[in-house]
Amino acid sequence: MLEGLASIGAEAGALLKQRSQTIAVVDGSTGGLISASLLAMPGASAFYLGGGVIYTLKGRRIILDHAPGSLRRYSSAQEDYALAQARLIRERYGADWGIAETGASGGSSHPLGVASGTSAIGIVGPQGIAASTRITTRSDDRLANMHAFTAAALTLLRDTLAAEPAP
Repeated sequence: MLEGLASIGAEAGALLKQRSQTIAVVDGSTGGLISASLLAMPGASAFYLGGGVIYTLKGRRIILDHAPGSLRRYSSAQEDYALAQARLIRERYGADWGIAETGASGGSSHPLGVASGTSAIGIVGPQGIAASTRITTRSDDRLANMHAFTAAALTLLRDTLAAEPAP
């Protein structure tokens, strides 16, 4: 399972290394798989600055260090929320790029009523570059959803990096 994700992560990592750029990551329902996939590449310390898994409001405050109430207007598994988190993690780490995933993997009910198999991914880069997507698998298979969400996040990252001219 991790091999396929690590392959996409390595492609994104190679682009970051080639550009001498860095990234910070906020995993949500992916449970750390975005970070793990990027870190599976030897030499990842050249581009990966850090990140965290946000699974509670308390965790979100600690990891993103945002002003109280500043994210209240957003809903889980929405692209604007993923982009807001990506901006915050990018700023917190002083990274060139930030990526965030938020959603519901399934297997149990989401506290905010988000349907299982729903995820939003946001990427924010230098000079106002931003990309986002929303994934719906219509599945309650937790592991399959975590894999699908991570693959979508890494693919969006790789494709966004590939489409942008190097600095």
